[in-house]
Amino acid sequence: MSLISPRCFVPDTAMVFAAGRGTRMRPLTDSVPKPLVEVAGRSLLDRSLDAFAAAGVATAIVNVHHLADQIEDRLQGRTEPRIVISNERELLLDQGGGIKKVLPLIGEKPFFICNTDAFWIGARADNLLRLAELWDGDRMDVALLLAPRVGSVGVDWAGDFHRDADGRLTKRGAGETADYVYAGVGVVKPQLFADVSDEVFPLAPFFFRAAAQGRLYGAPLDGRWLHVGTMAAIEEAERAVAELV
Repeated sequence: MSLISPRCFVPDTAMVFAAGRGTRMRPLTDSVPKPLVEVAGRSLLDRSLDAFAAAGVATAIVNVHHLADQIEDRLQGRTEPRIVISNERELLLDQGGGIKKVLPLIGEKPFFICNTDAFWIGARADNLLRLAELWDGDRMDVALLLAPRVGSVGVDWAGDFHRDADGRLTKRGAGETADYVYAGVGVVKPQLFADVSDEVFPLAPFFFRAAAQGRLYGAPLDGRWLHVGTMAAIEEAERAVAELV
């Protein structure tokens, strides 16, 4: 399945976050769910799922809430990866809660996580497999794909993490800038969520806790990262794709 070291563990399941309301992209997202927003003729969701299919990931669990019917309709008939819908129509669970709900489907092995508001272009290597190659469950609880703060599209904040020579990440402090931003894709141990009693909770604190314990690592992606979080970022991302052709 992998084109890299046969000793490398490549997760066979991905949790794909497609339930958010996309409030920063209104009024477009009043009628189109953010994961179905198109950049250069392809939806953000399809770009994410195509990347998982290319990496050999077997199953993508996709949570839905806002305009859920549209997302389910789009996913009808997709077989690579196999799609499992996690229905959050009644209550939006946030990313951590969304993971907790589907832990019985994930099992005990590490799994991919993926936001649906970004993608990369111009990569010479499979970035999901690069992240999998970094993974070492003895040293890590979470491994994140990283993008450079400078040169990426749609980055309007001061960065997220510092990275040392071994790939270990530390959280950017208040008033600092950091060279790297979280690129929206990671590998996570399911055991991190097993004892959480809350139904609705965010994911980011688990990253920060792992960083504080020295168990958060990151791999810089190959190519250029495009974060599509606002209406203006759609146009900027389309220009970047056009420049690559």
